[in-house]
Amino acid sequence: MKKVFILTGETSGDKLAAAAISKLKQKNPDITYLSVGGYYLNSIGIKSIFDLKEITYIGFTSVILNLFKIKNKINKTVSEIIKFDPDVLFSVDSPDFTLRVAEKVKNINPKIKIIHYVAPQVWIWREKRVKKFKNFVDHMLLLFNFEKQYFDKENIPNTFVGHPLLENNDKSKIDITSLIKNDKKIISIFPGSRNSEINTLLPILVNFVKMMNEKSNDYIFYFHATNENRQICTNFLNKENLSNSQVISEEKIKSKILSHSVFAVAKSGTISLEICNQNVPSIIIYKINFINYLIMKSLVKVRFANIINIINDKEIIPELLQNECNSKEIFNSVMYFLKHPDLMKNQIESCKKTLNEIKSKSSAAEEVSAILTKYLIS
Repeated sequence: MKKVFILTGETSGDKLAAAAISKLKQKNPDITYLSVGGYYLNSIGIKSIFDLKEITYIGFTSVILNLFKIKNKINKTVSEIIKFDPDVLFSVDSPDFTLRVAEKVKNINPKIKIIHYVAPQVWIWREKRVKKFKNFVDHMLLLFNFEKQYFDKENIPNTFVGHPLLENNDKSKIDITSLIKNDKKIISIFPGSRNSEINTLLPILVNFVKMMNEKSNDYIFYFHATNENRQICTNFLNKENLSNSQVISEEKIKSKILSHSVFAVAKSGTISLEICNQNVPSIIIYKINFINYLIMKSLVKVRFANIINIINDKEIIPELLQNECNSKEIFNSVMYFLKHPDLMKNQIESCKKTLNEIKSKSSAAEEVSAILTKYLIS
């Protein structure tokens, strides 16, 4: 019987892995699995060797402060993978954790095939890493077609599978009439998936909502949370007594709410692609501690934080980063857009054009499943 170990480092990777493995299980039922995963892999019956929360760190200083813990987790994970002896190690995103583990595993047992999903963003920083990946990655799965050039140059087998957030594959009929008030317009808010992001951005976003409420009572605000941080968001909002704000975490409901939104305020990240794909105008926000910011600024080689802006090399979606990431600036930006429908329409059209250029012809999960199957039967 073939065996696959699935290695993730945070919620987004857990979700991507679960979608791909669900397809693999349909076509190849006789495979044994073990993982470092979370809610999504667990929901399809795949056991994790420890709680995903134990390795979800953000920022350079957080990593430094937790170096001993991280090193222990890496070593423990490597030990468990070697003990499990899989045919394929399927690592997903979170390269500072997953690829460190993968490299150690390959050095101990070269027979294990390493397939990594979501290529490290070498086009943003540390491009020289690609040469190192050649020594232990058997196949790199890419979200964007423009990434191929970096891996082709080093002769690393790679496949552009597309980004699942750009797929309109949710055909389920979800009734959200109880969540929609006919006299209210919806603004969707995405405060992030990591606790450190939530703790930094929630106070800013709540103050933004208060400013909106002082100006108008036309809006209702939905905070999009993960299952892991739903309670943190709920507790925070309950303390603020915001009657027109609510936390949602169920994926299909979040998608429907977003599709009915007139605007979105989102933490910088891949969620922006889903917002664009739903034809919802937005702004991007992000804030990290000053030391992390200085380190990151010295390393990155792109002008923007958002992938749409990076691809176009100009600001299609406004970015409020660091000092500009404050309640007043967010309020001013949102109100300016809401008062100028032509600007929202132009942003939507520009995003739509960009997305059409980077979409896969098929399903990302199907593409990933096909590559995994190829390595399992070879």
